[in-house]
Amino acid sequence: MDRILRDLVATTVETNLTIQANRTNLIMKKLTSWAAIIAVPTVITGFYGQNLPYPGSGTHSGVPTSVALIASLSTLLYAGFERTDWL
Repeated sequence: MDRILRDLVATTVETNLTIQANRTNLIMKKLTSWAAIIAVPTVITGFYGQNLPYPGSGTHSGVPTSVALIASLSTLLYAGFERTDWL
């Protein structure tokens, strides 16, 4: 009888640890998705922040181009992660 109760407690603890690991995996997927979405504007603004000629340098279309690129890529990533249930 004592062995049966010990096995039951061990199984319950293992089940609880598995549930916690699954929750942690879901949280990590969401954090990774948001980090990827935030990385896009960081990379683009970092590129345009260099003291080098960039596409649209010297014209009025440089800033709207970068804003459009940031918005479109971030939206594309958000939609992709939402479709695959990462968000």
